[in-house]
Amino acid sequence: MTLPVTRLRRWFAAAAIVMIVIVAGMYFYARWRVSGVVREIPAKVGLDIQQTAEGFSISKSEQGRTLFTVSASKAVQFKQGGRAELHNVRIVVYGKDSNRFDRIIGDDFEYDPKSGDVTAKGKVLIDLEANPEGMKNSDQAAPTATRNPIHVETEGLVFNKNTGDASASGKVMFATPEASGSAQGVQYVSRTGSMILRSGIEMAVSRPQQFRLTADRGVITKEPREIELSGAHLSRPKQKLASDRVSFFLRDDDTVARIEAQGGVEGEFKGKSDARVRAERAELFLTGTQNQLTTANLSGKVHLTSEGAQTAEADAGRVTLHFGTGQILKTVRAEDGVRLTQKREDSTAKAQHVEMTAPAMDFVVKDGHILELAETTGPPEIVISQLASKQKTSIMAKRFTARFTEKNRLAGLHGEPDARIVSSTPGQPDRTSASPILDIVFQPQGGISSITQSGGLTYTSGPQRAYAKRGDYIAADQMLVLSGSPRVVDGSMTTTADSIRLNRVTGDAIADGNVKSTYSDLKVQPDGGMLASSDPIHVTSRTMTAHRSPAIAVYSGNARLWQNSNVVEAPTLQFDREHRALVAESVASQPVKTVLVQVDKAGKVTPATIMSTRLAYNDAERKILLTGGVTVKGSDATMTAKKMTVFLATRPGGAAQNGLGPTIEMAGNTGQIEKIVAEESVLINQATRRATGDRLVYTVAEDKFELTGGPPSIFDAERGKITGDSLTFYRHDDRVLVEGRETSPAVTKTQVAR
Repeated sequence: MTLPVTRLRRWFAAAAIVMIVIVAGMYFYARWRVSGVVREIPAKVGLDIQQTAEGFSISKSEQGRTLFTVSASKAVQFKQGGRAELHNVRIVVYGKDSNRFDRIIGDDFEYDPKSGDVTAKGKVLIDLEANPEGMKNSDQAAPTATRNPIHVETEGLVFNKNTGDASASGKVMFATPEASGSAQGVQYVSRTGSMILRSGIEMAVSRPQQFRLTADRGVITKEPREIELSGAHLSRPKQKLASDRVSFFLRDDDTVARIEAQGGVEGEFKGKSDARVRAERAELFLTGTQNQLTTANLSGKVHLTSEGAQTAEADAGRVTLHFGTGQILKTVRAEDGVRLTQKREDSTAKAQHVEMTAPAMDFVVKDGHILELAETTGPPEIVISQLASKQKTSIMAKRFTARFTEKNRLAGLHGEPDARIVSSTPGQPDRTSASPILDIVFQPQGGISSITQSGGLTYTSGPQRAYAKRGDYIAADQMLVLSGSPRVVDGSMTTTADSIRLNRVTGDAIADGNVKSTYSDLKVQPDGGMLASSDPIHVTSRTMTAHRSPAIAVYSGNARLWQNSNVVEAPTLQFDREHRALVAESVASQPVKTVLVQVDKAGKVTPATIMSTRLAYNDAERKILLTGGVTVKGSDATMTAKKMTVFLATRPGGAAQNGLGPTIEMAGNTGQIEKIVAEESVLINQATRRATGDRLVYTVAEDKFELTGGPPSIFDAERGKITGDSLTFYRHDDRVLVEGRETSPAVTKTQVAR
């Protein structure tokens, strides 16, 4: 955001030069030059009066040096009233130290002894010029070279010798090599040592910079040495400045020590981006004979507006500017409720408002006009409002340090300690992140590019919470990257990994490296099966992508899910935590592996392992759908088929039934197999027999196999091969029930030992 301080500096510096001109021209003329000359009318004792060829001349000397000379071509004194007239008058004032060479020229003067008025009839020309070499030259010698003379012209000048007051009601004109101007009416008051420019003050300055100054009224005083202008307006190409009242405070050598503007201080600047500034009061401090600006203070509702592609505004109760050598701006301090606003308004989704507030801000300026650094005092806040989405982001810390681009746009921001970011969108929970340290990088065209929070990050979005040593937010994809022991808690789900990425818009999470998720605070599902327990469900993998709506997580790379002794392993595993449902997919080199528990009649617990290409399970349905080639390995039997459906029993009063065997009370375990239906290329292998068919129904309660289609067959090493339309046999005995139709009778082939 560009601050027009250099333009303010030039204005006040130029106005100071103008006031010095007025002081030198009008004050010394009225107070010293004119009064010191006209009062010495020829009748005064102590004057050296000599008749000359042109008329006569009057001079006064002290200690051998001439103070002034008055010459006229003719003098007429009237007996009636004692009035006197001087014609073609020329007055030269040298001063007590011979350091002046001021000339006053007029055609006619009249002196009235009764009133004490000395009145110039017609025009009076005044040339005011310093003569530093006066003491080195002979008496009354003119300067060897003209040095910035001041020319003053007026009409009807009246001087009263009794009061010392002087006035002119007409127009007063003055000129210097740098400036020219006028005022309507002038009055000098001897008692107060002040001169009043009554109205219509106008001045045009040609160098060092061109500008025009106008004022409604001006007052110049000797004690204190001060110049005051009312209704002052300054204009120059692309600049306008104004104030209700401007006061110039002078030193004894007439240099400007301080300038004060009060009431309606306003400035307008035209350029690549138009700017306006206003304040209730402005104060400038200057030093040296060249009136070099050192400090400027703006106070009272200071407001700056910069217009262009992006509108910018600044507000503060007080702004202090410090200048270095050559009046180059070095630092700026803004205090009392500082507010900086940048607006980007267009029809795109990028339209936004950025507002920064702080009790105080300090700016470091490079080359007099480029903001380099800024630092806040007191707790600051940045609010970014997205107009399209109505999203608002608030950024806070105890202290901010900002960096700027060459175009005075915010480039980077560092905040610490207690940094905090809050993002609000209507209809959605607030997203909050907190950390000891905060670093923000801004885009060149405005808006945030990235945010880094370090030293320990805590992130909250509704029920979702995240923790990490460091968080990096990328605005382009709305992703928050967590590193350094990251942990994400989303309701009952907790995930850790080497790194985790969170989408701040959708809440989706992507974890990478050593992923582990734990689903806790689960309720017992009486009608459930494999995942019905209240014990935690655990999942590990290389990567994970978790969606918040619906609440589904996809685990890839050696994924493993388990609850108690029930385990599913697969290259890719998708888990729906709301329905306790999962889908597992294999790859060519790695099938899906499911481990349940097999309990025999003696109560011995052994694992039952299921290998498949794909697994789908929903705990409410209690069905495991296995496809793509399935193998089930129990303690004493192996089944294979192209697809299988495993039906699980409900939890009977907290009892758990597991494996390919009878029910046994086992607290904390679920997933008791009730029935298995296998289809297509069914094969059963036991120690002494082998059975095949197209369809198998295995019932756990009866430990019974029903094999159909193919036709089904059983091969026993001792009894040979049995076929029929339907074969029913049992796992732990030799019974085989064979059913056949007339068209396809049962066949038994018995092997005879030889």
